[in-house]
Amino acid sequence: MERRSLDVVVMSDLHLGTYGCHATEIVNYLKSIHPQILVLNGDVIDIWQFNKRYFPVPHTQVIKEIMNLLSMGTRVIYITGNHDEILRRYSDMQMGNFQLTDKVVMEINGKMTWIFHGDVFDATTKGSAKLLAKLGGHGYDLLIVLNRFINWCLKTMGREKMSFSKKVKNSVKKAVAWIGDFEQTAAELAIEKKYDYVICGHIHQPQKREVVTKDGSVMYLNSGDWVENLTALEYTQNEWNIFHYDEKEFAAMKAPVITMEKKLPQLNVVTDEVALFIHSLAAQS
Repeated sequence: MERRSLDVVVMSDLHLGTYGCHATEIVNYLKSIHPQILVLNGDVIDIWQFNKRYFPVPHTQVIKEIMNLLSMGTRVIYITGNHDEILRRYSDMQMGNFQLTDKVVMEINGKMTWIFHGDVFDATTKGSAKLLAKLGGHGYDLLIVLNRFINWCLKTMGREKMSFSKKVKNSVKKAVAWIGDFEQTAAELAIEKKYDYVICGHIHQPQKREVVTKDGSVMYLNSGDWVENLTALEYTQNEWNIFHYDEKEFAAMKAPVITMEKKLPQLNVVTDEVALFIHSLAAQS
């Protein structure tokens, strides 16, 4: 697959180091793009749930692919989130094309774009509630593992996959209301600051919508996640769009299985020799 040239790509909530992370799909996506700027908008490595016994090869390959994009000239901006908040002590560090920060404001074609993770609006990531959030994260991880097993069973039966966590979120009115409040709060603050775009992650809910208030308007965007939705934001040809990963499109990236032609005469010789050996043993007995 030929790499697509893009101006800016925003990815968030990869959650590397957890069972829910779709690392192989992330690698496939990264191999398919060549952006001028790649923004990793928080919760890239899940340090809250990090376990040195679980960091499989595909997760390492994600980091290698990001390094590969760096070597190809892509500017990589890593914005810290709550799951990788330990990195905030090193904020505003820059090494070559790599930058670590807590938020960034970019001017793209004359439009001001404010990008940050979004956990600043979430009370559950602070104080005593943070411990409950971490415990909830482990439970969420177990739900994802169970969900994957059931999806495997559904796939073998030729049925569509389903997402437990999505269904739970979408069926709980409080969760829906919280997402709406989050988006509205981010948008109103961006309008107050006179930004044209505001981009968040954190809530795992891909979105692109204009928010209008009495004080003005702003385009609110959310890059979603790579646990449930497998989405990213792409800016090209003066427009932001949500990219949805489709495994059918990336099927061609898998290496073809080459079947070597069997050398039948040689196999027959070996088989005959084994048969003679067994026959001789039988005769001796």
